[in-house]
Amino acid sequence: MTVPISFKAATIPTPGAQHVVVDRSLPAVQSGEVAIRITATAINPVDWKMRDYRAFISVYPAVVGSDAAGEIAAVGPDVVGFAEGDRVFFQGIIGNYDSSTFQQYCKMPAALVAKTPKNISDDQAAGISLATVAVVTGFYDKTGSGLPAPWDKGGDKVGAGKAIVVIGGSSSVGQYAIQFARLSGFTKIVTNASAKHADHLKSLGATDVLDRTTATPEAFKAALGGLPLAFVYDSISDKSTQKLSVSILQATATAGSHVVTVGRPDEEAAKQGQEQEPKVTIRNILGLGSSPALRHLSEPMVKFLGGEEGVVAKGLYVPNRPLVVPGGLSAVEAALEKNKKGVSGEKVVFRPQE
Repeated sequence: MTVPISFKAATIPTPGAQHVVVDRSLPAVQSGEVAIRITATAINPVDWKMRDYRAFISVYPAVVGSDAAGEIAAVGPDVVGFAEGDRVFFQGIIGNYDSSTFQQYCKMPAALVAKTPKNISDDQAAGISLATVAVVTGFYDKTGSGLPAPWDKGGDKVGAGKAIVVIGGSSSVGQYAIQFARLSGFTKIVTNASAKHADHLKSLGATDVLDRTTATPEAFKAALGGLPLAFVYDSISDKSTQKLSVSILQATATAGSHVVTVGRPDEEAAKQGQEQEPKVTIRNILGLGSSPALRHLSEPMVKFLGGEEGVVAKGLYVPNRPLVVPGGLSAVEAALEKNKKGVSGEKVVFRPQE
C-alpha cells in the first residue's frame, strides 16, 4: 500500500465557509511517523466550532477533524511495531493539516497511534481517541485530578472506597469517563442521563444512573451512600451542568475538591464555588494528546487501549456506538449538523473513502 500523489479532502476554503471537497497531497513520512489511509472519521463539537468560530485555524484553506480510524499506508524510518495494512485508531492533531482527519490520508507520530483490535469495527474505533484523551487528562493529568493512571502501579485501585460523579453519562466523553472510573477502581460511580440509557451506562460501570431532568444535588448525595466524593467530571460543561456540579460538591460537604470541565469555566458557577462553603474550584482541561505536556499520558494510553492485549480487545473498554452518515467526504456538513443539533448515546461517523 502506498499514499497516492493526490487524494480527496474536505476543506474550509475561507473563514466561516462550509466545507468543499478538493484534491490534496501529503508530504512523505519522516522519522517516527506513519501515513494512514482513513476509513472512518468521528465528529466532535470542536470540529464545527473550528469552522464557525475560527478556533485553532490561522491559515486557509483549512483541514479539520481529529478523531479517526484507518490502516497504515506507509511506515517512516525508525518506526517499529507497525506494518503496512495494520488497522489503527488515533487522535489527529488540531491545527496540523497533514495530521487532520477530514481527508482520505494523513500522517501521524507513530507513538500516538493505537492498533485496532479484531473485536471492533473501524466505525467504532474512530470515536475512541479524542474523548478518551479528554477523560484521561481530567482524571490523571495535574491540570485535572492528578490521579495515578490505571496502567501505573496501584492505579487500578486508586478509587477504592471512594465515589465519583460523572455529569452527562450518555455523552461520548461521559461514557468513557464512567469506564475510566471503573478502571480506576471507584466504588461508586454516579451519573445522570435519560432513563433510556440507564441499562447501557450500568453495563459500562455506572452504579447509579439518575434522571438528568429531575435529579437534585441532594439526590446525588443520597446515591453516594456516604462515601467520600473524589471529584465531579462534567462532560457537558455548560452553565447549568457546571452549577449543578458545584452544588453537588457543596451539598455533600466535600471540602477541597473540584469540578473537571471540558469547556471554559462558567463565571456564575465559579463564583458560586468560591462564595459558598465548602469552596469548590473548577478545573478546565484541554485534551490535546499531541501536546508535549500530555505525552506522558497519551503515549502509554494508546498501548493500554489498543492491540489484542489492550482493554478494548478484552472488552474492558467499550467504544461509543457509531451513527454513520453516508456520503463520504461530501457528507461532512450533514455530519457536522447532526452533531451540532445534539446526539445522545451515539457517535456521528462518516467514511472518507466512500
